[in-house]
Amino acid sequence: MQKQKYSRFHFISLVFFIFIIVSTITRTLLLVEFIDKIDITSIGLFKIYLVGTFYDFVSVSYLIIPFILYLLIVPKKIWNHYSHKYITYIFIYILLFLVLFYAFSEWFFWDEFSVRFNFIAVDYLVYTREVIGNIKESYPLGILFISITILSSGIFYLIYRLEYISNILKDQSSFKQRVRPAVLLLALPSLFFMTVTQDFANISNNQYNKELSKTGLYSLFCAFRNNTLDYDSFYITMDTEKLVPNLKDILNIKIPHKVKNEGEEKHYNVVLLVVESLSGKYIKALGSKQNLTPKLDKIIDKSIFFSNFYATGTRTVRGMEAITLSLPPTAGRSIVKRPDNHNMFSSGFIFKDRGYDTKFIYGGHGYFDNMNDFFSHNGFEVVDRTDFSDEEDSFHTIWGVCDEDLLNKVIKEADKSYKKEKPFMSFVMTTSNHRPYDFPSGKIDIPSHSGRSGAVKYTDFAIGNFIEKVKKKPWFKNTIFVIVADHCASSAGKRELPLDKYHIPMIVYAPDIFQPKIVDKISSQIDLMPTLFSLLNWSYESKFYGQNILSNTFKQRALIGTYQKLGLYKNNKLIILSPTKKIVSYKVVKQNIFNTKYKEISVDKSLKNEIITYYQGASFLHKKRMDRAIN
Repeated sequence: MQKQKYSRFHFISLVFFIFIIVSTITRTLLLVEFIDKIDITSIGLFKIYLVGTFYDFVSVSYLIIPFILYLLIVPKKIWNHYSHKYITYIFIYILLFLVLFYAFSEWFFWDEFSVRFNFIAVDYLVYTREVIGNIKESYPLGILFISITILSSGIFYLIYRLEYISNILKDQSSFKQRVRPAVLLLALPSLFFMTVTQDFANISNNQYNKELSKTGLYSLFCAFRNNTLDYDSFYITMDTEKLVPNLKDILNIKIPHKVKNEGEEKHYNVVLLVVESLSGKYIKALGSKQNLTPKLDKIIDKSIFFSNFYATGTRTVRGMEAITLSLPPTAGRSIVKRPDNHNMFSSGFIFKDRGYDTKFIYGGHGYFDNMNDFFSHNGFEVVDRTDFSDEEDSFHTIWGVCDEDLLNKVIKEADKSYKKEKPFMSFVMTTSNHRPYDFPSGKIDIPSHSGRSGAVKYTDFAIGNFIEKVKKKPWFKNTIFVIVADHCASSAGKRELPLDKYHIPMIVYAPDIFQPKIVDKISSQIDLMPTLFSLLNWSYESKFYGQNILSNTFKQRALIGTYQKLGLYKNNKLIILSPTKKIVSYKVVKQNIFNTKYKEISVDKSLKNEIITYYQGASFLHKKRMDRAIN
């Protein structure tokens, strides 16, 4: 009997080959595009490709599971049938198309976030309407699909001419003969599931090197597994009996605690503008030379300006969480997106208890990122895209109405409260400074849909226009306007938590109430509400982590993080907690809004104790639900 040359399981080697080749090309193109940000050494490049190919191999081992099962169970009669040949060719073409589509998707995701697929991609998969709409508005989809179709067709033709598939389809193996190779192939993903983690990518201190050594498909898989991280399971901990005393020592308070501010309480209106992706690098007062925010620059001259202020995270929901709840970032997904986030100790309730109209005003659909559910159950009335009439919506993208329309709506809602003789607190979230960077034409000297710079300048224009309009309102002189970013425009850098990618402006504008000044203390979004309440002279029972920045006893520090990395910046040192109970510390050698340099140092014991207390304490207290009842 003639020896069989090809087994049907040779099909698996074809899948491996296609995926690894496409992934290697993608990795190479990303490396070339960002070569100025990568540590280029022969050893460094070797590690990128060695570890990267390993992750490619792991990724495709998961991908082939349904293929293996199919190859195992399809009987010989069907496998050798002529119609199955055409079905196989169609399937291979679809597979080629999907692999190339995945490669293009990785490129665009990296262009936006400078990382492989991660928990952001997981979140985006949930909100297909907004994501698909954003893709349509941002990229030339017709050209992309035509390009992918041509490339897929070319590769398919080469495979067809080699007659590799034709030979595989001649396989005559019995079910019994197929069991052994199927079991061996299925053992691979099982082994990798138990042994492989993202830690294999820790090949360098340069974050770009780490990301290039990963594979998007595997990173996406890990994100699905680790979207929620239990602090006690993954991070360095201390005895829980020490947490509360440590919190009292570190924060100089106990939780809960009584905040006492001297003087008569003020019931000024508050308009809190949370501006999408307003990095500090755009602001003249922080060193920008781009002149993208001329309106804000003028507002800053008449404001209390916090020049050393930091976002706690890299997503909008992280900023919302920090500002509203005055909590540091907890591991895993934001509290805004968690199911157990109702009736928390929220600034919304503090305002509401004093008779304020409290509203969350958003130009998009607030079901995105669970915003409506979070705000409506934490002291705010929701006003979102569904509440805009056709006349109020002159221009919009998939993310929401343009910032001018949004801010016009804010004015209308404020007028309603003023007419009822009620003070108001409006939490406003903008959207125009978001890809696809579209905005009404003729407003500024940069064309719409031309990039981030135009979107920043348009948002600046809209805010400046808003301020000029509200100056004519009877409630203007009795209103505090707080302008702050949700996060920076980009979070990627050479280090795990690049400080310059968290540095944002915080502006308190009320020219008839406060004298302008610059506050240079290191602080973050969790300190916003306690500081605002001090400006209002409010005394209240608090569970906030944040502190009044203007107090003489304020302890300077910034808490920053991603969904996995948790950082503390204090005394020119940055200390970072990571899963698998890791901790690392850096000396900040040089730090400004455009360039930060680090030197790894041994971990300071007092800072180690402090960072564990902050983050383990936040996790512990959230598990206790931190509801409004003072226990």
